[in-house]
Amino acid sequence: MHACDQPTPLALYPFDARGVAKRFRHAAIFGAFDALFPGETMRFCNDHDPLPLLDQLLTRYGDGISIAYVQREPGAIVIDFTKQG
Repeated sequence: MHACDQPTPLALYPFDARGVAKRFRHAAIFGAFDALFPGETMRFCNDHDPLPLLDQLLTRYGDGISIAYVQREPGAIVIDFTKQG
């Protein structure tokens, strides 16, 4: 079972990249993350491990983001991106 199919607590917003066209994906992710308030989390779901995206997020946000894998299996990647204060 994919972790994105489970209910989420408050201040945790799912973002399922599997349904976003590839050419819009990174811009949509940055926009969604920018919309978060400090302490809120975007739960990112994908079918592959987005290592280049993680590098871009760390370069763009530095200490303003924390990244934690929730699920890391072939075909089922779930990562929490939390906006830091």
